[in-house]
Amino acid sequence: MAAGDVVFPREWRRLRSVFRAVFALACLYAQLFSGRPQPLVLNAIAVVFAAYSLTVLVWNKLDDFQVSLASLFVETAFFVAISAYGADQSGRFGSFFFLYLMVSAAIHHDWGDVCTVVAASLAFFAFVRAPESIALRYVTLIAGLLACTLTYYKKQLQAHLGESARREQALHAEADHVRDLERQRIAGDFHDGPLQTFISLQVRLDILGTLFKRDRNAALEDLKELQALSRSQVTEIRSFLRSMRPVEVDDSDLVTSVRRIVEYFQKDTGVSTHFVSAQTEVRVAPETGHELLQILREALNNVHKHSKASRAVVSIEHAGKTIEISVDDDGTGFPFSGSFTLDELDLLRLGPQSIKRRVRSLGGDLTIESRPGHGAGTKFRIPA
Repeated sequence: MAAGDVVFPREWRRLRSVFRAVFALACLYAQLFSGRPQPLVLNAIAVVFAAYSLTVLVWNKLDDFQVSLASLFVETAFFVAISAYGADQSGRFGSFFFLYLMVSAAIHHDWGDVCTVVAASLAFFAFVRAPESIALRYVTLIAGLLACTLTYYKKQLQAHLGESARREQALHAEADHVRDLERQRIAGDFHDGPLQTFISLQVRLDILGTLFKRDRNAALEDLKELQALSRSQVTEIRSFLRSMRPVEVDDSDLVTSVRRIVEYFQKDTGVSTHFVSAQTEVRVAPETGHELLQILREALNNVHKHSKASRAVVSIEHAGKTIEISVDDDGTGFPFSGSFTLDELDLLRLGPQSIKRRVRSLGGDLTIESRPGHGAGTKFRIPA
């Protein structure tokens, strides 16, 4: 692939072939029908170049060759030879041909190749004083400088495009990684929660069938326990499904969205949850709000699944350039004791991985305080 194909469509090659053929035939016509004898060598060069141009135009297999470095130097040699010593010494066709040559070179070749061609052409006209070529030298200088400038900026653009492509690949890889982690988390939550309860229900139902044959009253009592377990499982599954739904951000108002999540959590789990906020409204970008609410939802889910808490308090505070959300409960706490920051949690390999990852992606900080047997607190702060 030629350098310019990154930016320009491949169909440009076809148009380039047409322009080359037109200029080649025009130069050939000037050589053969100028009205004065021309050197046989130049006539032969014009015939060969015209034949080459027509062949490239009609034979697609030479499509890649016409944008090669060899083709660029062949066209440049033809230009300087015909312009300096051919029938078109006034530069009528030569000026247009060089403009075409610089445009196509800027599109299909690197900055160094274009500068080499321009320098070689200028050197030829500087040291070989061809008659009536002054105007053509100025055209070569101006068009060459423009071509070198355009090629330089094309090089910068390609570098930016390459960097953007690498970043896009990295983002896709990160998205795939996050998706895999989320799938693992969902699978783990389902395995540790609803699946284990259903297995227990199945075992107890098998036992219940046998118990009915031996002790009907004991079987009825066991049946009531199973009914209560089934109702609690419905509540847990409802909470689980709600956690799978996209987080609802209420017009970027974080306070309203947090209050809604707290209400849903209390309704689904039965854990008495109180919401505290000194602000009536906190505005954030939708993407930031989505991540914050997802962190809060995971923190509350951990309270429900692991802490065995009966009460929880969620608070939000917007102070200066920082938004702080905290979740406190009266449950069993984490397996460790003390207060740790995000860096300390990473160093000790403690704390929920998903919450730590999301907080870090927002450029924030996390503090987890664990009081085994007396509850825990999760506090995360992010730049507003």
